[in-house]
Amino acid sequence: MAGEIQTKRVAAWHHGGLASASAAMCTHPLDLLKVHLQTQQKAQIGLLGMGKQVVRSEGILGLYNGISASIGRQMTYSLTRFAVYEYIKGLRTTGGRSLPFHEKVLIAAGAGGIGGFVGTPCDMINVRLQNDMKIARELRRNYKHVFDGLYKIARYEGVTTLFNGAAMASTRAVLVTIGQVAMYDQFKQMFLSTSYFTDNMTTHFTASICAASVATLLTQPVDVMKTRMMNAEPGTYSGIGACARDISSNGLAAFYKGFIPAFTRLGPQTVLTFLFFEQFRLRFGRTVPV
Repeated sequence: MAGEIQTKRVAAWHHGGLASASAAMCTHPLDLLKVHLQTQQKAQIGLLGMGKQVVRSEGILGLYNGISASIGRQMTYSLTRFAVYEYIKGLRTTGGRSLPFHEKVLIAAGAGGIGGFVGTPCDMINVRLQNDMKIARELRRNYKHVFDGLYKIARYEGVTTLFNGAAMASTRAVLVTIGQVAMYDQFKQMFLSTSYFTDNMTTHFTASICAASVATLLTQPVDVMKTRMMNAEPGTYSGIGACARDISSNGLAAFYKGFIPAFTRLGPQTVLTFLFFEQFRLRFGRTVPV
């Protein structure tokens, strides 16, 4: 009808966090195995071998060690970065304006940096819970859940310890948010500008696979350093440089230790996150004029 106002659905501020948490429920075992591989000093056990070792020592539920911290991380880190990105994007796209790629990258970088800092405490608990089974029982931290871990670290190690590795976590979050959120947005826009794609699950799946590839390539070296720093005893590393030197002593390939499980985890995580996100947007998002 002539003069009919065109509309579109936009996501609510919390949809990114809910989508990421939903995806984490599916991909947590892969994330756990990735952490175990990254914290090995010598690459002796592969992905399948590590999985068998975990199940043999802890049972099948051992693959979900630290799930509460994983959910907590997504509801702090991912909720924040998606909320900031979508809010600023909404401000910049009023009047039907398309957001240029460089603006998407800048917004994603800022959103990722904020989200990475906010999510550092839960990220630390996540890493520690996942790695607990690898150390002697008498040395395990034995956090019952994410809140117990946050309380014990704050009480016995100091509140500032909760933010150990915050610089590395924020740096990684900048890169992964650019690789995931900005690149997904860009790939989706590119696909929809052709006559071959529409706003459906096929487009969402294809764009998210492309974004996951970019995100893994950008973030893997930083992810390895972040994991090492968060799992280290206080005073082990004087800073990022010391951590980098320690890892590089085993060769540059050490920065990509666990690359296959990282992509194996980040790929499904990214795909599921955006599939959930788009369904939340289409079903529960706000209708606004184009």
